[in-house]
Amino acid sequence: MVDLTTTYMGMSLKNPLVVSSSPLSDNVDTIREMEEAGASAVVMSSLFEEKVIYESQSLDHYLNYGVDSFAESLSYFPDMQEYRTGPESYLNLISQVKDKTSIPIIGSLNGVSSSGWIEYAQKIEQAGADALELNIYYIPTDINTSGADIERMYLEVVQSVKKSVSIPVAVKLSPYFSATANMAHQLAQAGADALVLFNRFYQPDFDLENLEVAPNLVLSDSNELRLPLRWVAILHGQVPVDFAITSGVHTHEDVLKGLMAGAKVTMTASELLQNGVGRIGEILAGTTAWMEEREYESVKQMQGSMSQQHVAEPAVFERANYMKVLESCRPVAK
Repeated sequence: MVDLTTTYMGMSLKNPLVVSSSPLSDNVDTIREMEEAGASAVVMSSLFEEKVIYESQSLDHYLNYGVDSFAESLSYFPDMQEYRTGPESYLNLISQVKDKTSIPIIGSLNGVSSSGWIEYAQKIEQAGADALELNIYYIPTDINTSGADIERMYLEVVQSVKKSVSIPVAVKLSPYFSATANMAHQLAQAGADALVLFNRFYQPDFDLENLEVAPNLVLSDSNELRLPLRWVAILHGQVPVDFAITSGVHTHEDVLKGLMAGAKVTMTASELLQNGVGRIGEILAGTTAWMEEREYESVKQMQGSMSQQHVAEPAVFERANYMKVLESCRPVAK
């Protein structure tokens, strides 16, 4: 019998498939369905800093970056009066989910500053969450803000939150740092228990009919797995944290690749939004069948087996592979 169990941030999980933060986790009944389908843990939909600020009537200065120079920038933020998950209802939802499920529940805070996060990190812990994921979603548009400023902001948030709670804390990391490996190392030193790769920054589109900037949600596909796969494989064994892959996990092959790169868990949401929560069981069944066919006894046996430290050609993850790929590309003869 194949052993699918794994550990993530000290939590024992029945398998490596976790539901990532999405509207699916806004509802207790849906979370119970995902548990019954086989999900080993669920990351709650995010509590947004802007919502906390709106309800407290205390504006954080990060929210106003660029407003003076571009008056329409305020229109990028959602109407917080209509946003469905306020702080108190969010905390109540966590409590209800914990009462009605037996799998670990991971709270999620989405924001940019440490000021509003400490209080709600504590409240999320008090509501019963088993762990916390920090989704630091910030796009630096101020030309006077340096990369070092952004890194320092991330580290301050992690340090502040870690000091305020006793539950494990994961950081959902952006792929846009100039030195990803160093940033991962600094976050581990700041106290992060896990790194989740990667946050997807949703890009606005232009509506040519109405000449407006329009929000445009595009769900992931398996091709997006390659970027987090590469970085988890590089960082595995170098940075002392657990890794989760959250972009592009749609099939059992994606789960297996993530584990072999060095992830403790793989997270999915787009696949479930597109094809239903029943896909959880199908993905797990495919994972089990693949492992049985190749005589793998456990998930732990394969974790990190194809990381940079263990493959025959470590350079395949670096620049040498870039040159090989370009050389292999030839135009089709006509």
